[in-house]
Amino acid sequence: MTAEKRSLHINRLERRWIIASAILLVIFMLAITVTSLAGGIAVPAPVARVNPQTVDKEGPFANPGLRELAPGKYEAYILSQIWSFNPREITVPAGSSVTFYVTSKDVQHGFHLDGTNINMQIVPGQVSRLTAKLDKPGEYNFICHEYCGLGHAAMFGKVIVTPK
Repeated sequence: MTAEKRSLHINRLERRWIIASAILLVIFMLAITVTSLAGGIAVPAPVARVNPQTVDKEGPFANPGLRELAPGKYEAYILSQIWSFNPREITVPAGSSVTFYVTSKDVQHGFHLDGTNINMQIVPGQVSRLTAKLDKPGEYNFICHEYCGLGHAAMFGKVIVTPK
């Protein structure tokens, strides 16, 4: 066989579109990498397993809420269930670093804290964890962003950040 029969012939216009598409893919990958590193985006991974039937009776989710570890360092244990978060409101001083531990006792939920990089999918039997630094006083709403039934729209809460 001659080299001419073995080579692949691509129309000039098609070759340009293939090259342009490859360049765009590289640009998109770079943009996602740079924004995730600069924006402090972290992927939540399950940090623990719990029994959804007994999660509200034993362990830290039996008494969910805010726990102060040190000045300016907190852990928030939040239990989600149809159609509420427990607790629904948390108050911390400005400049605090809050690590959120969230789980579900019934169905899949979501947890998104406005104004931060906190956005987790909450799966029954798994505990998800992410940390946010809350420097600016104000109210930060959190919502369930996974449809969980008829009362889904009522599933919200807030973190109140008070001035120092």
